[in-house]
Amino acid sequence: TGKPKGTMLHHRGALNLATLQKNAFKVGPGSRILQFASLSFDAATWEFLMALISGSALVLTSTQTITDGQALVNLLEALKVSTMTIPPSVLAVLPKSELPDLKTIITAGEAVSPELVKIWGQERIFFNAYGPTETTVCASMYECSGEYEMAPPIGKANPNFKLYILDEYLQPQPPGVPGELCVAGVGLARGYLNRPELTAEKFLPNPYATETGERIYRTGDLARWLPDGNVEFMGRIDHQVKVRGFRIELGEIEAALSRHDKIKDQIVLAPADKSGNKRLVAYIATKKSQEATPAEMRDYLSSQLPDYMVPAIYIFLEDLPLTPNGKVDRKALPKPDLEGAVIHREYIAPRNETEEKLITIVTELLNLEKVGVLDNFFELGGHSLLATQFMSRIKEIFQVEIPLMALFEKPTIEQLATAVIEAQAKGIAPTKPQIKRVDRGSRRVKRSDLNKRSSSGPGNGKPQTEN
Repeated sequence: TGKPKGTMLHHRGALNLATLQKNAFKVGPGSRILQFASLSFDAATWEFLMALISGSALVLTSTQTITDGQALVNLLEALKVSTMTIPPSVLAVLPKSELPDLKTIITAGEAVSPELVKIWGQERIFFNAYGPTETTVCASMYECSGEYEMAPPIGKANPNFKLYILDEYLQPQPPGVPGELCVAGVGLARGYLNRPELTAEKFLPNPYATETGERIYRTGDLARWLPDGNVEFMGRIDHQVKVRGFRIELGEIEAALSRHDKIKDQIVLAPADKSGNKRLVAYIATKKSQEATPAEMRDYLSSQLPDYMVPAIYIFLEDLPLTPNGKVDRKALPKPDLEGAVIHREYIAPRNETEEKLITIVTELLNLEKVGVLDNFFELGGHSLLATQFMSRIKEIFQVEIPLMALFEKPTIEQLATAVIEAQAKGIAPTKPQIKRVDRGSRRVKRSDLNKRSSSGPGNGKPQTEN
């Protein structure tokens, strides 16, 4: 995840973790716990402490085994492993087997799909765990049961922890409203080794503390409260992107893809082309013997999400590349052809004069030979600067005023033609700029007035609220 940094943790946090595991997972003499995580990874602590404190056996393995789905299943079966913690990306590629000795599965590190819970959670204890290194590996857990339409939540705070979902001013967010997940409690690190600036940025005095000196850790994760008091994980705040002026949570697109019955794993990125315009790219691994097409995925997502959240490019892989720790290796994903990725939908010729004129404008702006009425201006290669030119041409040719936002909301030729026809019917003519004479003397503003404005406006650092 970047330049390695040392995180200074307390032994008491590790003891709190092991006590939680012993109680939650019912491990003890006779239990056999898989050591899946590399000893250079913080999650290794989660596994070997669980065994040491509870008196369980620790089953060691090798890199070769954990990267081979069948070999890992063979190991679980031969050594009668009863408890396993595994990233969802690895669980997704394991061949389905009976494994009668495997009583408890814990997933962590990434969002787990409803499909994986359904396949592997039957007649087993299945936990979805959450926690960064800075909270001594785990801060919350959720025991899954039944079936889910979306990824199961990450649960409630573990014993001796507190969870907060806060806005940028560290004000609590109400249920249902996304914010940054912050953690307080016994497992918090002292800070980062020899990184005082980073420590001060991430570890803050807890404004809601009940004890003197209590701190919170800003995880950088996006989450929201569910009505039942559990927390829903929504991805990284730095995975929030702005595409065509819209703020988009990539995790929300990934969650929609995960519900498709042909998909076993997915990730969505938003790389920029040479002009700096971002394009949504979906990387998809389908289930065995299942095939999917970009058109199928696009149509499916269009029924689930607004148009501006539907990826322009789809790349299908047998499996998503993984890091040695079992997480998706974003750097190893193939680079998409952003410059040549022009997407045409099913071709339908213009059916009236309005559609014909709009297609003429688009072909000239984007240097294309053939455009259909179902084609999306942005999928064809349009961007915000060309969008402004497009709307100016519409104003000039049709003599109507169409707001720029209409193009983002209705980006196909068919939709735009409807908007133009409706504007013509309402007689919405282009507005002319109003020129007003201003007496410069009457517009002078006192410095005291500016101070009053700045002290009451949103720039004063105080949260703005709405009733």
